[in-house]
Amino acid sequence: MSQELPPPRPPESLDSLIGPGSIPSTSEERTWGMLAHLSAILATALSAMGFIGPLIVWLIKKDQSKFVDYHGKEALNFQLNLLIYMLIAVGIAFATCGIGIPLPAAVGIYGIVMCILAGLKANNGELYRYPFTFRMIK
Repeated sequence: MSQELPPPRPPESLDSLIGPGSIPSTSEERTWGMLAHLSAILATALSAMGFIGPLIVWLIKKDQSKFVDYHGKEALNFQLNLLIYMLIAVGIAFATCGIGIPLPAAVGIYGIVMCILAGLKANNGELYRYPFTFRMIK
């Protein structure tokens, strides 16, 4: 006697959440989501530790809003990855006796552009996922 199993459900993935309106958000939540991304630029300018801004926003608001929780984690993960990329770029610049000096500048510009793009998406109420980012905080 064979027993029929229900058809397998597709695994829930974050990709199915990406897009406008996936997580309902208020104007205040969109502003906090945007601040999670843009605070990294300010934190980098003031202390060269871009992860501090998103970390503060995420710790303050993660329990109050799924939308801000998502954006805070995404911004924090990106900044931690950016820190690793910058350390590698600086190491390459030293190892090549200065030939690789454009690499740290390119990583910095990439970080600024991506933070602005993510901040705009958050302000529009959309979920944004940074490319080339390992998610250490889930």
